[in-house]
Amino acid sequence: MPLGRGLESLIPTKIIKKVTLDALSQTGEQVHEIPVEQIDPNPNQPRKNFARTDMEELINSIRANGIIQPLILIKKEEGKYEIVAGERRWRSAKVLGLKTVPSLIRQIDVNKKLEIALLENIQRKDLNAMEKARAYQRLIDEFNLTQENISKRLGMARATIANSLRLLRLPETVQDAIEQEKITEGHAKTLCSINDPAKQEILLKRILGLGLTVRETTKMIDVKRVRRKNKINPELEEKEKILSRALDAKVKISQSGKKIKILIEVYNQEDLDIIIKRMKLNN
Repeated sequence: MPLGRGLESLIPTKIIKKVTLDALSQTGEQVHEIPVEQIDPNPNQPRKNFARTDMEELINSIRANGIIQPLILIKKEEGKYEIVAGERRWRSAKVLGLKTVPSLIRQIDVNKKLEIALLENIQRKDLNAMEKARAYQRLIDEFNLTQENISKRLGMARATIANSLRLLRLPETVQDAIEQEKITEGHAKTLCSINDPAKQEILLKRILGLGLTVRETTKMIDVKRVRRKNKINPELEEKEKILSRALDAKVKISQSGKKIKILIEVYNQEDLDIIIKRMKLNN
């Protein structure tokens, strides 16, 4: 399990190193000093941007204390190695001019290698919201993990995973704005509450043009909803609430003449399966 950034500020470095070495002694693994130049990055690394400014804290930590946690590598042909976990440590070592880095050499298949890289990167505090969302989606698509599986492995609430995956449903322009940090994750979650992509893009332009905060953006959406709500049949609105509570999902009821339409909103197949199970249990 990767150690969090800044952990050495809470626990003395000697203790962290001792715990790491004790854990390795129990597994029988040995730490090898591998030349930096013999190591290649993982071509399937889910993280593509490694800005120097974002890595300064890690560089300074390694300068003062060395690399506390070994990299995980797999051996390639011609005396080369490939990173499974620890690319930030490797890049920091190169910046500092270190000749070798402490590493664990493991036999890992291609799929497991990517899964480890994904899980390690998701736990980084400096990962942007879109990088996290895409990493979650890859774990689902390529490793057949459910949101529940991911939440247990990462120690997160399933709702956190689900909310992150919702960002992938936003228009490309909105996703780009999140990735480029033109808007915050809070703005993004607010935009997710709107179901119309065209309206999401219009609101994005207002956020950027007016420099709206998350609170101001939420207030603007709420005002529009109040106006629309005043036109809703109170009886249908109450039935929407009853169905929403029963199914634990967003429900919309609309009426045109005598015809009534019920819309149940889910974000993925897993949510749909949960709703179907609940309906069967009530029969």
